[in-house]
Amino acid sequence: MDIKDLKVLIKMVTETDITEFEMANEEEKILIKRGKTQEIVHIAAPAAPVYPVGAPAQPAAAPAPAAAAAAAAPAKNDKYETVTSPIVGTFYRAPSPDSDPYVQVGSVVETGQIFCIVEAMKLMNEIEAEFKCKIVECLKENAQPVEFGDPLFLVERL
Repeated sequence: MDIKDLKVLIKMVTETDITEFEMANEEEKILIKRGKTQEIVHIAAPAAPVYPVGAPAQPAAAPAPAAAAAAAAPAKNDKYETVTSPIVGTFYRAPSPDSDPYVQVGSVVETGQIFCIVEAMKLMNEIEAEFKCKIVECLKENAQPVEFGDPLFLVERL
C-alpha cells in the first residue's frame, strides 16, 4: 500500500466515529487507532452494613463511649427498630439551621410524619415515618454525610 492510500484510510477514520481500523493481507498489516486508550480502574468500596428491620444497630467502630452504650442498649431490647437512609446524601435534623429539629428523643411520630431531610444533589428529600413509633435515639449528627442503608434513628414501634 502506498502512502497516498494510507492517508486516505487515516482521513476516513478521523472523519467518522470509527476508533479502530485493521486491515491485513499476505504482504502487510495495517492497524489505525484513534483517541486515547481508556484505562479502566476498578475500586472496591467497603460494603455498607445492612440492618434488617427489627435488628439492633451495630456501629462499625465505636469512636466514643456514648456510641458503645448506644450499641449495647438496643441489644438488650428487641423491640427497637432502625430507620435507615434510603439514599446517599447529607443528613439534616431540621428544615433550616434556625429551626427546631423535626423529631427529638422521646417524640412520638405518626405515620407519614417527617423524621429528617437527606440532601442529595441539591434536592431536599424528606424522610417520612412508615409506621407510628417513638424516637429512642438519633444515630447521626446534623449535617453529617450518610450512605444508603446508614442507620439514622432507633425507634420503638407503637
